[in-house]
Amino acid sequence: MAPAKKNGSQTDDSQTGVPPVKKPKLEDAPEDDDGDADSNRTGQQTSQRKQHVTDRSKQCPYLDTINRHLLDFDFEKLCSVSLTRINVYACLVCGKYFQGRGTNTHAYTHSVAESHHVFLNLSTLKFYCLPDNYEIIDSSLDDIKYVLDPVFTVRDIRTIDREDVKQSRTVDGTFYHPGVVGLNNIKANDYCNVILQALSHVKPIRDFFLMEKNYANIKRPPGDTAFTLVQRFGELLRKLWNPRNFKAHVSPHEMLQAVVLWSNKQFQITKQGDPIEFLSWFLHSLHKQLRGNKQPDSSVVNRSFLGEMKIYTRKLPPTELDDVQKQLLLATDEYQEKEETSTFLYLTCDLPATPLFIDELRENIIPQVNLYQLLAKFNAISEKEYKTYKDNILKRFEITRLPKYVILYIKRFTKNTFFLEKNPTIVNFPVKNVDFGDILTEENKKKHRYTKYNLVANIVHDGEPNSGTYRCHILQKSTNQWYEMQDLHVTSILPQMITLTEAYIQIYELQENDDT
Repeated sequence: MAPAKKNGSQTDDSQTGVPPVKKPKLEDAPEDDDGDADSNRTGQQTSQRKQHVTDRSKQCPYLDTINRHLLDFDFEKLCSVSLTRINVYACLVCGKYFQGRGTNTHAYTHSVAESHHVFLNLSTLKFYCLPDNYEIIDSSLDDIKYVLDPVFTVRDIRTIDREDVKQSRTVDGTFYHPGVVGLNNIKANDYCNVILQALSHVKPIRDFFLMEKNYANIKRPPGDTAFTLVQRFGELLRKLWNPRNFKAHVSPHEMLQAVVLWSNKQFQITKQGDPIEFLSWFLHSLHKQLRGNKQPDSSVVNRSFLGEMKIYTRKLPPTELDDVQKQLLLATDEYQEKEETSTFLYLTCDLPATPLFIDELRENIIPQVNLYQLLAKFNAISEKEYKTYKDNILKRFEITRLPKYVILYIKRFTKNTFFLEKNPTIVNFPVKNVDFGDILTEENKKKHRYTKYNLVANIVHDGEPNSGTYRCHILQKSTNQWYEMQDLHVTSILPQMITLTEAYIQIYELQENDDT
């Protein structure tokens, strides 16, 4: 009856304006209060049950059955039986994916049938033991969680190119450098692989995508699923640079699926494509999904690659006219030189035509050309004729702003009515200290403090025009070592050997110091 009396007194106090007496806390309650004693016993039983579950979670007897050699998180996260993407678990014994955790689910059935007990939820990153269905809490599983979802801090990214970075080691004992790992060629996607490898060594692109929070909060319209392309690219870069990989190669399966889907099958996994077309589409797609606009600083793509040039255009009179008629036409406004300002993500370099005739030794000589001869196209003096179906046009190009990274596209393939031809001309280029200031006008040169660039990536085409293969050379900054990468094959290479290849796409990095 005592509690009722208290309640009554509280009511009276409130009516007389006296503040009510605070109810004592649970731990301060008298021991002879039966209700509080019951709640204490209930709380103790609950905490004992929790402690029992926690102890059980920490002492799972099946952790030694986990086989890290079979774990592969590069493929699409869907159930191997029902093909659903909802609530998918990875069996850590055989590496297969199954749906669900409860009774009668595919994961539960698999655990009972095969005696595989340890599973990982691929979305929540929690470990469970089936069929007992309890969560496993054990720090020895953190390496598996990190392989599925690598996380980089600002400090990790800052030290990633330091000279004292140690080699990493896979589960089978293979040593590798983070960032220098092979990409699996599923069938004919080497043209995508070389672009992804090259972009992964462009520092601003790499650093931006290694930290998911840089693009996680970008606003996008409801139902816009094309942003998946950005997420998949970020996941791929984090796996490429993961210092704790279980294997020294990565499969770009999920990334390429997003490419096939959002390019409307323009770029296929099963059919060879052109790297420059893929690069152009991919950079524009990333820029668009990152909510970039025409401003140079609107996205990490523009900050890295966007340059500016002036294009001077003038029409040529038809060749069948006599000199007087030509002079009359040249005096009209239509035939005056016009100027327009344009931006660029890459520069197209035209190779000179290959010789038609063989030499006296009955052999074709592979012609050579200097890189500076190709870059002379952009010196504001050289004119190039372009033919359309009705007009002939002369164009001059003047670069007004150089980007931090210059992409050169060396145009090797020409398509005529009947077939595709490849130009085998060798381009002689220096690996370091390419001075783009040589092609700038004096006025534009004053706007640039630094104009010297170093090569960081080189993409090469081998074989016939329609059926050849692609490989790339990349510079590992921490070791200052060049590597040749062709799908899963990664080998070190001397920089002198790179200059002998049939270069197709090159990426140069601006050297912002006075030592070069």
